Amino acid sequence: MKIYVGNLPYDTTDEQLHELFSEFGQILSTAVIMDRVSGRSRGFGFVEMANDAEAENAIEVLHQKDFNGRALTVNKAQPKENRPRPTGNGNFRERRNREFNPQ
Repeated sequence: MKIYVGNLPYDTTDEQLHELFSEFGQILSTAVIMDRVSGRSRGFGFVEMANDAEAENAIEVLHQKDFNGRALTVNKAQPKENRPRPTGNGNFRERRNREFNPQ
């Protein structure tokens, strides 16, 4: 099961995330998501666990738990196609041009 972990401190590493979840069972992968431009953490990541029951236990125990001064958001990861779509029409560039270059 893939788990979403949000509100991570920005200095969290993949290794720290692995260590946090390893007490709950076998970890298949961990990834702290980094910004492509700045190379800094975006404050969230994913953990994939081998066993669903162990993953559910980790979610229950770690959700809202303090981790280095921040309350974690931990839940089952949603596939991209099942996530709510962002609001707006996606015309940021058009709106930006209109707002910054009024005619």
